[in-house]
Amino acid sequence: MKPVTIAALLGLTAGAALAEGERAGDFDYYLLALSWSPTWCALEGDDRGSPQCDPAKDYAFVLHGLWPQYEEGWPSYCRTTQRDPSRGQTAAMEDIMGAPGTAWYQWKKHGRCAGLSADTYFETAREAYESITVPPVFAQMVKDYKLPAAVVEEAFLEANPGLTRDMLTVTCKAGRIQEVRVCLTKDLEPRRCGADTIRDCTMKGALMEGVR
Repeated sequence: MKPVTIAALLGLTAGAALAEGERAGDFDYYLLALSWSPTWCALEGDDRGSPQCDPAKDYAFVLHGLWPQYEEGWPSYCRTTQRDPSRGQTAAMEDIMGAPGTAWYQWKKHGRCAGLSADTYFETAREAYESITVPPVFAQMVKDYKLPAAVVEEAFLEANPGLTRDMLTVTCKAGRIQEVRVCLTKDLEPRRCGADTIRDCTMKGALMEGVR
């Protein structure tokens, strides 16, 4: 593993959620979560035998989810009259989410809160994912590195000139780079994140495993 010394590490841990079962469609903005697949596989996916962790897939940053947020906290498992997605609908998200099971879980916990049909929610999630340019260097990263999250943040800012530092953050977990999270309006325009979403991580060198 190659150490990288740059600015102080920035990251976040999400604030406390509000009570579950809120009314669908009642939220302030979206949080787009892009997960570093090798980290998720190392901490959870390998033990589950997830297809996302098949070395033949070469996943780098994948769509973890598009989460409705309040200015403080977030809704979850909302009440909705919309039908749950079919297996075909969740399977269609595998190319950017890694596994159909991820799409189903994200709908159940977060998607219902958007107040949209399953089709429209997944279309919106894909549009949000495609609105952010993932720096190509990450897909080519086959070696392990230890680096401050600021390195990842700077790469995303350079690749996305419309973003500013208060619109995204990098999270870490168990000593590893975990996610890049971008705050978006309901129209999927970048916006400042809620105060409880922006948290600094004090780690100096977070592990970023190479793409498998």
